[in-house]
Amino acid sequence: MVELEDLPNVGSKTAQKLREAGFGDMMRLATATAKELSVKADIGEGVAEKIIEAARKAERIDFETALDVMERRKDVGRITTGSKALDELIGGGIETQAITEVFGEYGSGKSQLAHELVVTVQLPEDKGGLNGEAVFIDTENTFRPERVEQIANAFELNIEEVMERIYIARAFNSSHQILMAEKVNELIQEGKDIRLVIVDSLTSHFRAEYVGRESLATRQQKLNQHLHTLQNIANTYNAAIFVTNQVQARPDAFFGSPTKAIGGHVLGHAATYRIWLKKGLAGKRIARLVDSPHLPEGECVFKITNDGIVD
Repeated sequence: MVELEDLPNVGSKTAQKLREAGFGDMMRLATATAKELSVKADIGEGVAEKIIEAARKAERIDFETALDVMERRKDVGRITTGSKALDELIGGGIETQAITEVFGEYGSGKSQLAHELVVTVQLPEDKGGLNGEAVFIDTENTFRPERVEQIANAFELNIEEVMERIYIARAFNSSHQILMAEKVNELIQEGKDIRLVIVDSLTSHFRAEYVGRESLATRQQKLNQHLHTLQNIANTYNAAIFVTNQVQARPDAFFGSPTKAIGGHVLGHAATYRIWLKKGLAGKRIARLVDSPHLPEGECVFKITNDGIVD
């Protein structure tokens, strides 16, 4: 295994800087940009380019055949949502190496689904989990350990063990949110088996801080950067990224849905799966798959109970 110190232009001090900046993993280093590495690790951009080039050679990053991609896709895991109908709708559960976005109005069940997943990711693979740990980046003070306890009890899991495998980050603004996403790399390099990263909600801070058309370009640029960080984590560590999103009213919509998801094309292009949640009758929720690279549009119904999400 190639260590950072084995790379040209990387001495012990530079290696320490790289690790402290979250670039201790060779693949993470190989997929960084020179500017990103220069700013975060406080090294010259020219040196950063040489280090990245060396890391890419060490990881043998180059063109690959479709057969190589097919082999890598065999490592993709899926996390059960607790509902067989919802799992089937999205191809078997929340997928690793991808970003899954769930959007809907207040009370549609987005945060409930997030709480379900931080428990189910810890299940054995034969029960729909990945035997992994989870990160929950909380931007709206939605995380409730009491809810996690209810769901864990339903799965007959040890409460303390479940809680110890969930890492919470309360983000107070968009810059803090971006920073906490970047720090996921550090957790993994410390030996944490992070297989799920949740951001609830993705656009709340961006929406509040960047108001008006004059700030739209800046907002979308920062959101795009944030999404690229999350996708990098998904690809590098075979993790699932699950983000919840708000909606806004469309007063000019005479046909179709009167609401649309925040984030525009930047988020639309980044998310591999987009699920629209709606309230139904008698505690039911309607989930509609509105965008996927290979699955047809469709919808299903599930319930939210004290025990979590069920059919």
